Amino acid sequence: MKLFKCLAVASAAVILLSSCSILKQTASNALSSGTNTGSALSSLYKILKATGTLDLSDLTTLVNIGKILTGANAVADATSTFTGDFITGLIDGSANLVNNSNANTVVNALKGLAGIDTSTLAKAATAAAKGTATQVNSSAEDVASTLSSLTSILNLLN
Repeated sequence: MKLFKCLAVASAAVILLSSCSILKQTASNALSSGTNTGSALSSLYKILKATGTLDLSDLTTLVNIGKILTGANAVADATSTFTGDFITGLIDGSANLVNNSNANTVVNALKGLAGIDTSTLAKAATAAAKGTATQVNSSAEDVASTLSSLTSILNLLN
């Protein structure tokens, strides 16, 4: 019986220690995801302010859109702890373009981008990388919706 109790205590200790490292990893992932998303938002914001448009034939623009959509999917159904760490990364990654005043609004807008079919954007990125003409077909509405939503988010950063 003592052996069983010792094994149970040892198992509980292992589970506790591994869950703590998982929590650290999750916080780290949230911070990293927020930082990547903030950096991409900042890049697109600068492009939009400089040119007045987002060029879908530009590989950098497409990569940044992909990073933002990845962040949106990460925070979509996240816990409040994950979201808090994500916001910290978002603020840092955007060089304070996203700030404490607009962070929750930006995160809620990002959540609205979660689940968008990115296959057309992936095809556009591949075409841009190859230097071929980008053809947007059946998912044009998804792309237009994505760009419209992104533009709305970028306008929050004024």
